[in-house]
Amino acid sequence: MKPITSRPKLSVGTDGRGVVAHAGARLLADLAEATGLEQAFSAALAPSRQRSGAHDPGRVAVDVAVMLADGGEAIADLAVLRDQGELFGPVASPATAWRVLDSIDEQALARLRAARATAREVAWAQHADTRGDFPAAKAAGRQIPGLVLDIDASIVICHSEKEDAAPTWKKTFGYHPMFCFLDNTGEALSAVLRPGRAGSNTAADHISVLDAGLTQIPDHLRHGVPILVRTDTAGCTKAFLAHIRSLRATGCDVRFSVGAPIDADVREAICTLGDDAWFPAIDIDAELRDGAEVAELTGLIDDDRFPDGTRFIVRRERPHPGAQLDLFDTVEGMRHQLIATDTPIGTGPIPWLDARHRAHARVEDRIRTGKDTGFGRFPSRQLNINAAWLELALTAIDLIAWAQVLLLDGALAKAEPKKLRYRLLHTAARITRGQRRVHLRIAEKWPWADDLAAAFAQLATLPRPHIC
Repeated sequence: MKPITSRPKLSVGTDGRGVVAHAGARLLADLAEATGLEQAFSAALAPSRQRSGAHDPGRVAVDVAVMLADGGEAIADLAVLRDQGELFGPVASPATAWRVLDSIDEQALARLRAARATAREVAWAQHADTRGDFPAAKAAGRQIPGLVLDIDASIVICHSEKEDAAPTWKKTFGYHPMFCFLDNTGEALSAVLRPGRAGSNTAADHISVLDAGLTQIPDHLRHGVPILVRTDTAGCTKAFLAHIRSLRATGCDVRFSVGAPIDADVREAICTLGDDAWFPAIDIDAELRDGAEVAELTGLIDDDRFPDGTRFIVRRERPHPGAQLDLFDTVEGMRHQLIATDTPIGTGPIPWLDARHRAHARVEDRIRTGKDTGFGRFPSRQLNINAAWLELALTAIDLIAWAQVLLLDGALAKAEPKKLRYRLLHTAARITRGQRRVHLRIAEKWPWADDLAAAFAQLATLPRPHIC
């Protein structure tokens, strides 16, 4: 039987000229220059430069970040950029990149973080100039005032011996980094690389990652707009909540919304509630959530772990299949969850405050996609190299977020990195020359050709920072 096919026959050769792949990744490289990130990285790593003729360490660090944003998983993946000099210019070899990462000690890492903060301020100013108001985080169809910081930790499994890697509480082996993401834009503000044995509710680590995240926010916003810090139950420690409260003395309007454990006092308080104390809960679309209700327990719980003015909101709902229930939930026939917040009365109804906290779950998506953008695997046995790699992975996440809020519209402005790579970053194109310029020719029938061309055009209009 003759095979039926509608595909044209191909003759495959390796003599193509002027053809480039991953053309969209050039957008991120140019964005790093437009926001001043590359220049700031160069200044931060200038003391690490070993000889005048070598590659600029700041440029090497940016190229590694672009490679990670583009989906690379190992330093060897720099070959995708390096072998396309017509598109990306001179790119360091993997061996040079290794040396640059190895030269980044704690002092250099601190300078890199300061450089990221400088570039972030420029990117946010560019957004204000070209697109207006800063993106607002939302919950249940309603804007959350100011900035929302989500903190969470996640295990990264290591398959070989690495410095500071250790057995984890999940009986795996690796690291247990903690992250702070900005829910408004998806930017990765800060992270702490911790051993696998590090606890989920370590207050010192929560304080460290929060303070580092706040440092990434420009001063006029850090001291000028409300900031909400969300965590799961791991962040419900006396020291961490007291630290958040103490930040107000510095001029930061920082408040918390954290998951709280349900102990005997909470169960007793729940049992005292009458039917009229419960209100229908809403989901992320502001629709009533079938079988779920919320109630306020403020005034019924006396716990010195929490600062004065803390409110408690309990949620009950029919357990979904596989839900873990304690004896109290089993007897009541409902699953209960508790949140603690110092958001004052009058900010919003308790069903919305509950939905606002449940939106913290978005951080799990940030971490999931972040593991595909660099920190899902660490390349070295050395801790300092892995710490530098983590910082560049955060930079890669930022570049994607800045591209989406500054250069893209519609579905692409909200797409996850995997979709963005498939549709934009991995686009093939042809390089031509004319009128003393290099032209990037995207296939006219590529479905997202106009989006990519428009993004490059928008990039050209961004106001550039003044570099001294």
